[in-house]
Amino acid sequence: MTASTVAGQGDGTLADQAYRSISDRLVTLRIRPGEPINDERIAAELGFGRTPVREALKRLEHERLIVAYPRRGTFATEVQIADLGHISEVRQRLEPLAASLAARRAGQGDRGDLDRLLARLADASDGGTDLIRLDMAVHRAIYAATRNPYLEDTLIRYDNLATRIWCLFIDRLPGLAGHVHEHGPLLRAIIDGDAEKAAALAAGHVEGFEAAIRGLI
Repeated sequence: MTASTVAGQGDGTLADQAYRSISDRLVTLRIRPGEPINDERIAAELGFGRTPVREALKRLEHERLIVAYPRRGTFATEVQIADLGHISEVRQRLEPLAASLAARRAGQGDRGDLDRLLARLADASDGGTDLIRLDMAVHRAIYAATRNPYLEDTLIRYDNLATRIWCLFIDRLPGLAGHVHEHGPLLRAIIDGDAEKAAALAAGHVEGFEAAIRGLI
């Protein structure tokens, strides 16, 4: 992937673009848990210098997606199933809040973005990683529509951690498309400005995700 390709994924500094690209690889387990992270190799793959990649890696370490050990190197963190309960506790509180705020605060541009995602959901089939990326895009559009950058950053971090757990079990989870399609009524509630319904649907989605994972462990 070249720098121009990454730049096409969104605006921001080179460090922002590197962060998005490396984060996607970590969250979807293209970089496997425990795998070493070589900043020089990643910089070459992205077509960047090492400085923006190192800045991105610092952010990813803060978000617990990678870990650096003195004299050993940097590695993708292991996916700890024991963390599922902790992650869900946070998301059960904040996902409904985000959905409610988005329903009340989303501007015309936000609602247009959500409407386009709703159309994509209608055409989506059980496509593995592509479907997971669509799920992530839906979540990020909702977070952005809250107009609260602190809430948005927090929820992106916890959604990333939850999605890594999901990807670990993706081959054993039936009905992946159905899980993602649950976002349709949620998006509609936000677009329609129904904050109470949006909050309830978001809460149910988080509970359903945890129940599905716990059914396998």
